[in-house]
Amino acid sequence: MASSSEFDDPQPSTSTRKAVCPICDKWFPIADIEQHVDECLTMTHGNDGSPDEQQQQQPASNTPTSSQGPKRNFSIFERSPKPAKRGRNETAPSAPTVTSSAKAEQPIEITSLDTDDEEEPAASDSQNKKPKMMDPAPAARLAPSCPNATPESNVPLAERVRPSTIEEYVGQEQIIGQNTILRKLFEHDTIPSMILWGPPGCGKTTLANIIANRCKRNVGTLRFAKLSATMAGVAEVKEVVKVAKNESKFNRRTILFMDEIHRFNKQQQDIFLPHVESGTITLIGATTENPSFSLNSALLSRCRVIVLEKHTVDSMMRIMERALPEYKAVMVPASLNNNVPDLSKTSYVPRMLVHEETIRWLAETCDGDARIGLNSLQLALSSAAAPPPATNGRSFTDSLITVTLEDVREGLKKSHLLYDRKGDQHYDIISALHKSIRASDDNAALYWATRMVASGEDPRYICRRMVRMASEDIGLADANALQVATATLSAVQSVGLPEADCIIAQCAVYLARAPKSREVYEAYKRCRASIDGWKGPMPGVPLHLRNAPTKLMKDLRYGAGYNLLHKDESGLTYMPEGLEDENYFSE
Repeated sequence: MASSSEFDDPQPSTSTRKAVCPICDKWFPIADIEQHVDECLTMTHGNDGSPDEQQQQQPASNTPTSSQGPKRNFSIFERSPKPAKRGRNETAPSAPTVTSSAKAEQPIEITSLDTDDEEEPAASDSQNKKPKMMDPAPAARLAPSCPNATPESNVPLAERVRPSTIEEYVGQEQIIGQNTILRKLFEHDTIPSMILWGPPGCGKTTLANIIANRCKRNVGTLRFAKLSATMAGVAEVKEVVKVAKNESKFNRRTILFMDEIHRFNKQQQDIFLPHVESGTITLIGATTENPSFSLNSALLSRCRVIVLEKHTVDSMMRIMERALPEYKAVMVPASLNNNVPDLSKTSYVPRMLVHEETIRWLAETCDGDARIGLNSLQLALSSAAAPPPATNGRSFTDSLITVTLEDVREGLKKSHLLYDRKGDQHYDIISALHKSIRASDDNAALYWATRMVASGEDPRYICRRMVRMASEDIGLADANALQVATATLSAVQSVGLPEADCIIAQCAVYLARAPKSREVYEAYKRCRASIDGWKGPMPGVPLHLRNAPTKLMKDLRYGAGYNLLHKDESGLTYMPEGLEDENYFSE
């Protein structure tokens, strides 16, 4: 049996502590071991030779003993030779695991071996072999069974067809149409600070994106920054202003678009004031809330408020027709029936035919919101799309998919009405109901009352306002109107919706058809104005009208001379001193 000295060198018996070098397997004092390991590593990686060959080139002074047995080699520090061609059934060696406390400052090359069943190339070929790259866009390869799929399939249709130039912008002709002031300012890149106020889906963000694209074409003079008050705060605005101040030194204007600007409270909005006034930034804010209530007056005085309206049905149809090529669809009149439409003018091979009445129905049910209309169109076309069946000798027109109104009417219902119970719609519609009842327009009164119920308004609020209408506008002309209104409020509180809908409608129509008299209300307003405008101390109650429950009060002549006769017969005055001739029932 071989002795242990043939494999390991015994540590010399000395008072100096020593450690073995993991490279050459020799013993060195602990104080010198790190320096020696660095030298060994440098010599090992200086050539492709093995450590045994390098050990013969080391000075003899570094060897503690002249006779050495077989040395253990840590092959991970060696440069691995190029692997030879390996057989299909040969098992690849496993990578060794080495633990060492030495500091290895030189890079260590680790060869990763492929363990698949394919044959490896020759050593000469492996030197020129490039690493295998992953496919960067596997989603771009479309399956032949999904002809309508696009790389942007997950992007909403409203975002994919968003206009990029002012010429492609649809709607809001009164604001951005030809020969308007704002259009001329845009064309000359003279964009003022403004607040875009309008309902959702009317084109506020699209208008800002058009301005951003215009800034990209004029990078030498314009810079565009976009923030949203739902995610950004004052710190982000300060950062934009800091960059804008630096850009202004090079005559480069900064346009800041702040979406949902009403999300900033009025104290946060103060951050814009000095920079808008000095011209450091041009602020474009977008909001769905009334700027008179959601923005502070100082900011409004520095910005022009641009009011955007809901899209009309015609503009909605133009917007949706412009989006049809995304699904390789064309709009055709429903009157064609089974006749072949003229598709020669289309720049693409159509897959679907969409009836014009379908587009019009979608435009009418989206309530002027382009985003809702386009998303509804996307849902309708996606549900109608299907893999093209085998032609089997069929003509091209027979393979087209036809989307009719009946196909989408049941799947797409009108989902909502634009209404906010604490915003402008809340007050605007109740004002319309009040004015319709005052004008005795029963048809309009029924419409506005029904619209509030359908929009989710609190029915008790509608009834409370109709109680007020019964007294203010009908008054003494029909004393039963107030009783009807109070009974309606009691009934609605008892039964609730949906049973109370017809009760509300009945009260609205009754009040609209009732005779009107504002005599009491107008007299009340004149009396209130007289009291509010009185100068000096308020006049006292005449003595004969005062109550005298005690002997002292009777001794002070309280109630003296009072009688129960009519004012024309009693000989008493019932108004305070100085107001005897005041009559609030006459102009």
